Amino acid sequence: MIRPRSGQQTEAPGLVARRIAAEIIENVLRRRRPLDEQLDGEQAHPGLATLDERDRALVRMLCATVLRRLGSLRHLLQAYLTDGFPAEAPRVETALLLGSAQILWLDVPDHAAVDLAVRLVQADRRAARYPGLVNAVLRRVAREGKHDLPAIEETPLDTPQWLFRRWVAAYGERAARAIAAAQRHQPALDLTTKQNAAEWAARLRGIVLPTGSVRMLAHGPVTRLPGFDEGQWWVQDAAAALPARLLGEVAGLRVADLCAAPGGKTAQLALAGAQVTAVDRSAARLARLAANLARLGLRADIVAADATQWEAEPFDAVLLDAPCLSTGTIRRHPDIAWIKREDDLAPLADLQRRLLDRAVALTKPGGLIVYCTCSLEPEEGERQIAALLARDGRVRRRPIAPDEVGGLRELVSPAGDLRTLPCHLPADDPRLAGLDGFYAARLERV
Repeated sequence: MIRPRSGQQTEAPGLVARRIAAEIIENVLRRRRPLDEQLDGEQAHPGLATLDERDRALVRMLCATVLRRLGSLRHLLQAYLTDGFPAEAPRVETALLLGSAQILWLDVPDHAAVDLAVRLVQADRRAARYPGLVNAVLRRVAREGKHDLPAIEETPLDTPQWLFRRWVAAYGERAARAIAAAQRHQPALDLTTKQNAAEWAARLRGIVLPTGSVRMLAHGPVTRLPGFDEGQWWVQDAAAALPARLLGEVAGLRVADLCAAPGGKTAQLALAGAQVTAVDRSAARLARLAANLARLGLRADIVAADATQWEAEPFDAVLLDAPCLSTGTIRRHPDIAWIKREDDLAPLADLQRRLLDRAVALTKPGGLIVYCTCSLEPEEGERQIAALLARDGRVRRRPIAPDEVGGLRELVSPAGDLRTLPCHLPADDPRLAGLDGFYAARLERV
């Protein structure tokens, strides 16, 4: 056994993972750095490479839990603090958030959660004088937190006020509260299969949803699940799998997928026999798309270009999954609630307008256009299509029928558009409930 040299201290087991999680959370909350960017890819936190698989999974769970329940945690902790979080030592707040999340929701012994949070602040120069505070507050969380939490959860604290206000205006108070509640829960894993959805559901101990997606509870890395290496399925939320299907029978048709990365919809179209051209401005995201298609044994023409300016011979159909606030995906990406701002909306809406105009120009007369966003904001969905129909007489709405979305009438708006909410698709097991919030409209070029 290797022993530390005289004067050299070893770190407590699990402390490195907590420190990495603390740094990632602080980057989200104070620098608006996306969570996914810090967990995967070239810009991932360098410390993750030093961890084993179990600790990497722990970092992900810690970050997601804190961000998913941030409002409730802050409210609870403020009630236990006399003078609030010390402004000059941000690591104190982060350590308290991490410690509380472990005590209240994760399978971590209370004493370990408290001890590791204390060690986190001891190791930080600015926070080093606060271990007593952290210890006392977290011990109170362990004693009283689960009793105090239900009253806190009656209010939608885990959704920023500006977002909740918008959802009340768009969907009503009851639906807004249901959306906020749904986004507190870790979502299930949804898969789109190349074939035999029922067979894969049985193999993966999942279920087949009315829309055709396979839903299962995630256990361990996705890459180790049966069928991954063989390219038999890909990860895609059940709501995200609907827009490509609205183009109907595409075998043999030329179809453009604009803003295509990471490629789930491209894969659907290619599997259905379309001649797909996948367009995206990000070369890095297109590289990921190409890798996904290679694993699946599917092909598409890949073009790195700004879709607002890209020119090509008109297509039989165009699918446009436009950049947006992504507020419908907070279940899966809880950082979005805290890094996005209301003033981000106007420039995105302008980009969507220009992309829609380009999609119309790229569609043959008689061809179909499906426009979609993973946003709950009407400016990025219903209002965007209403404005297009008002300014461009070359397009008209082709209404969507409930039988095109698994017979789920609640997913189709009175105008005939797709509108899914995170509180849709309830289930006896809440872990298998919900959908990402999506909007889609189908248009015909006349």
